[in-house]
Amino acid sequence: MADDLSEILNYGKASMKKAIDFFEAELTRIRAGKASPNMLDGIVVDYYGNPTPIGQVGNVSIMDARTLTIQPWEKNMLQPIERSIIAANIGINPQNDGNIIRLFLPPLTEERRKELVKRSNTEGEHAKVAVRNIRREAIEQIKKLQKDGLSEDAAKDGENDMQEITNNYISLVDKHLEAKEKEIMAV
Repeated sequence: MADDLSEILNYGKASMKKAIDFFEAELTRIRAGKASPNMLDGIVVDYYGNPTPIGQVGNVSIMDARTLTIQPWEKNMLQPIERSIIAANIGINPQNDGNIIRLFLPPLTEERRKELVKRSNTEGEHAKVAVRNIRREAIEQIKKLQKDGLSEDAAKDGENDMQEITNNYISLVDKHLEAKEKEIMAV
């Protein structure tokens, strides 16, 4: 029974870690005024009929603080890459010069910064909900164990441990949000 309890706690912890990793990945996609190749994660290009991530059809690099460049491996991929960026609606218009594609990031307005902070907070709330759902499932499993013969004290200890783990991950989400807000609001 004690092994089952520790297994539930470990599984809950691992699931929460995955939720936080996903949250961190989502935060990197929210631009904060600086160019980052991560902004293009999730954009796929039609590569001879196959949806392929942009990073696999060309070299994505940072030219300066506000400019990304995409050098396709094959010249005939310029148009599909350009179309994919436009279709992704990330708020950046690609500039195609026949050899490479440049993405110029416009400076963020105060209104746009506030919008990005709201979007970050929404992602943070999604992460918190995911962490709380994992906690709820783990506590339900602990209660099932208790019905199957786990002592009440051990079950309470397990629930308290799960709550402590949850609190740690929720505070981690808050720290990430605070850092992202500072990054976005920095002029």
